[in-house]
Amino acid sequence: MTKGPFHGKWVFFFLSITVLSSPVTGFAQEDVSRFPTRPISYIQSFPPGNTADLAMRLISKEAEKILGQPIIVVSRPGNVGTIGIASVAAAIPDGYTIGNTPHSPMFVLPHLQKLPYHPVRDLKMIMQFGAFNMGVIVKSDSPFKSFKDLITFARENPGKLTYGTAGTNSMQSIIVEEIAKREKVQLLHVPFKATVEAQTALLGGHILVAAGDFSYPLVRSGDARLLLLFREERSAEYPETPVLKDVGYDFSFPTLITVTGPKGLPGEIVRKLEDAFTRAMKEPAFINGMKELRLPIVYRNSRDLDAYVAHNYATYGRILKDMGLTAETGAIGK
Repeated sequence: MTKGPFHGKWVFFFLSITVLSSPVTGFAQEDVSRFPTRPISYIQSFPPGNTADLAMRLISKEAEKILGQPIIVVSRPGNVGTIGIASVAAAIPDGYTIGNTPHSPMFVLPHLQKLPYHPVRDLKMIMQFGAFNMGVIVKSDSPFKSFKDLITFARENPGKLTYGTAGTNSMQSIIVEEIAKREKVQLLHVPFKATVEAQTALLGGHILVAAGDFSYPLVRSGDARLLLLFREERSAEYPETPVLKDVGYDFSFPTLITVTGPKGLPGEIVRKLEDAFTRAMKEPAFINGMKELRLPIVYRNSRDLDAYVAHNYATYGRILKDMGLTAETGAIGK
């Protein structure tokens, strides 16, 4: 068969289309076995300097020694943490863009607003290495010595127990309202833009209670008293403080500091990242750094974290539906 002058160009054109239409196959053959060959971006969803940001930098310093490439923590704040997660979900699944998945943008906000990602369908959980100590604090001179005291006061004084959180429909406000519903008490929620603002209002005597990510120095100095931890198990950092189940509540309050990638991430890349960050967790520098931050080290592998995220996404969907805060259809993701 006679070949025309454009035969070679057409062959090249069709080959290019084939490669571009199969992005995973295109990089899998060349890059997966050599991954990583360039720096990795590790996205966090809030401004620099927050505790998750510091924890991510701690573990990245150790993991990059194992992977042989820099891991650069990048802040992409906005819309209560959803912008950072959306950028991870939309990334090319080649392992060079990973991120952290904070709790409210994973378990609450997707049920309340239209977002460009679905927490279960559009993300691949790689591993979890930490969590937060979140809970309920009062001023040190408060008459409330226990969480039961708060409930008793609320029952005797409807609508007079003021509590502050990092915002309306934050995960901590959802839990406090669910507790109020079970206890049949009426509380007055005072939302702030951030937990630190709620703590300032507490110390100034403008609210009686603050719920959320509390400041360890406040507790250590004696300026605030910790009454309850929003945790499933007791904390080594605060062994005397009761957790939710200790006071009769079976709520899950998942707080996550994770390594997460976009869906479609090749299994070999997932395994390499999971192995590197898991090994990094065992390094003394990471362990001591987390102690200084007063953050618990919590480990889940990729498979367990996938299941944990799916379970809690569904759980909070039911809680929000029962509270009348979400439509019958649940999240409006992809």
